[in-house]
Amino acid sequence: MKKCILFFMPFMAAKISAQNITGFPANNAPAQIQAEQKFDAALSAQHVGATIKQLSSFPHHLGSKGSKIVADSILNRFISYGFDAHLEKYTVLFPTPKTRVLEMTAPTAYKALLKEPALKEDATSGQADQLPTYNAWSADGDVTAPLVFVNYGLPSDYDKLAEIGMDVKGKIVIAKYGRSWRGIKPKVAQEHGAVGCIIYSDPADDGYAIGDVYPKGAFKNEYGVQRGSVMDMPIYPGDPLTPGVGADSTAVRIKREDAVNLLKIPVLPISYHDAKPLLESLGGAVAPEGWQGGLPFAYHVGDDKTKVHLKLEFNWDMVPCYDVVATIKGSAFPDEWVLRGNHHDAWVNGAGDPISGQAAMLEEAKAIGELLKTGWKPKRTIIYCAWDGEEPALLGSTEFAEEHAKELQQKAVVYINSDGNGRGFLGAGGSHALQPLMDEISKTVIDPQTKVSVFERWKANRAADASSAKAKKDALNITKLELNALGSGSDYSPFLQHLGLPALDLGFGGEDPGGEYHSIYDSYDDYRRFKDPTFEYGVALAQVAGRAVLRMADADVLPFDFASLYSTASGYASELINTTNDMRDATVIENELLNKNIYKLAADPTKTYVQPKPKDEVPYLDFSPLQNALAAFNKSADSVSVLIKKNNASASENINLALAHAEQQLLVPAGLPRRPWYRHSLYAPGFYTGYGVKTLPGIREAIEQRNWKEAQEEINLTAEAITRLTNYLMQL
Repeated sequence: MKKCILFFMPFMAAKISAQNITGFPANNAPAQIQAEQKFDAALSAQHVGATIKQLSSFPHHLGSKGSKIVADSILNRFISYGFDAHLEKYTVLFPTPKTRVLEMTAPTAYKALLKEPALKEDATSGQADQLPTYNAWSADGDVTAPLVFVNYGLPSDYDKLAEIGMDVKGKIVIAKYGRSWRGIKPKVAQEHGAVGCIIYSDPADDGYAIGDVYPKGAFKNEYGVQRGSVMDMPIYPGDPLTPGVGADSTAVRIKREDAVNLLKIPVLPISYHDAKPLLESLGGAVAPEGWQGGLPFAYHVGDDKTKVHLKLEFNWDMVPCYDVVATIKGSAFPDEWVLRGNHHDAWVNGAGDPISGQAAMLEEAKAIGELLKTGWKPKRTIIYCAWDGEEPALLGSTEFAEEHAKELQQKAVVYINSDGNGRGFLGAGGSHALQPLMDEISKTVIDPQTKVSVFERWKANRAADASSAKAKKDALNITKLELNALGSGSDYSPFLQHLGLPALDLGFGGEDPGGEYHSIYDSYDDYRRFKDPTFEYGVALAQVAGRAVLRMADADVLPFDFASLYSTASGYASELINTTNDMRDATVIENELLNKNIYKLAADPTKTYVQPKPKDEVPYLDFSPLQNALAAFNKSADSVSVLIKKNNASASENINLALAHAEQQLLVPAGLPRRPWYRHSLYAPGFYTGYGVKTLPGIREAIEQRNWKEAQEEINLTAEAITRLTNYLMQL
């Protein structure tokens, strides 16, 4: 164990013993504190680092020889720690590149390199069997067309192009990485009629314009490329051929052409080395204000003179997907499950993503194994899961959740997730009924660099990043950790948003730029230099997530606080009401300006101007069903708080399972519009944000799309879901 961990443990123990632990009566709290101290003592930063080095020493993408080796290694570790562990195998579709060609054919010729070079400073950067640079789930295609620069490729960017008279129909677009999940860029391009999409990392966002590039610094060098999935996961994740069911040997599979979450156009990621000659060749209008990147020339949108040829072919193979599932049976409540997960597959070597998180999770399991040797046994069953296939489409976790859906909804009390981990600030998101649990935990774990609690460092970061004096003051006055709402991008999604299980997503970061992301340079050498050189944030993550596991496993009354959930949901509703009112006022003003030709008069007369169409007025939306449902929920949440306090010392299994199942009442039976796989009425990934969350998603996205009839329908459906939760809680 590192000296710094031993140094702060007495301070931590004093801090823990000075506070109550939610879910534990006073006579049981000391034993919990003692167990957590023993758990901490078994954690080793040096061991975390050794695990990262071992598991990232070779490529291990889904379906590869390396992936099975990693899965077996993790399996054997769990067994050695005292877990009952096994592999669960699924068979899933996974495309890998067979042909990749990108070349400019006019006005000059250029053939893209499409390769990241090995570096002497990075020992694993030149290994065999590394996946080449590509976007998984791109369509096969062979297209030659004019090139158009579309900034970040967001819907608003296409609105701006329309204002200057640019149409991308029948063309190939080139978009910057950033501002949205990568899969949104080809999705929006396809909707606008583009026949191909190229995505690159601009040096203004991730490169020399910000700092030194790898290997001198941590920013993306000119050859670095971000691999990644472009499946339309806001429709549904997992194996595209088995939507809603586990992809086992008996699964009925649909045809690939019938999978609605797969693109119809070819998509390719490139480096800014390869992007430079393409962008420099573009003519036409100068790119709109704010579109200029970090390359040393003025960006233009294109004028049909620059043509590119894009040819992509893929091996559409069925491959094995290996989940590692490790269990310690509960001594008192074996049919109440605490699930903990982190994926093990990577695009290449994956030291940061995901092995740093996997190493922290394995360190937790090792420490729990040490507790078992002392005679300790968890009251509830603990299940640790190392998922395969997360990178392409959340495959391992989704297939597991779909395969075991009924049993999980009956027995699981929480799913606790992590992914890649780094240096800096605690990031915590999840079900808001668990907010007090994570607040308490955040105040008992010490930040390795500053020696204050991770809560205090989180709060300091909030204050430093605040944009106004008032916001900074408000941040400094925060007394409780606030959980983020969860969108998508990691393995919590099927558990929370499909099954309605309470979920958490935990990790540290914020102090490294992440230039290695999904490249061959996501290596042990990069990680130890720029991300977490002492590996102590791996220990910090193990402490935060491990405490959550131990407290959920041993609490006399499961620590759910529905008053926190009410407060959060009520805030979302107020925000939506204000948004709608603001849209109504803005529409009136915008249409008035259009009627008076203000924008036309303000435009540069030497440039093409396209008059925007007036927008339909924003009608009155009746939010009263939602407001009334929330008011009733508030009363039921207060009643449950009284019940929990009354039963704190002797809660029955029935009460605890009822508390854990409460979140399932928020599922909408028919799912969200146009994507029924997502059923949670409070949280979902945005249809056009991907990873980014949309809260009260059915209502919010209907309003954003100005679909007023649907908005009113979703208000009513969301109110019904909240009312179901209210009635459920009142029956406890």
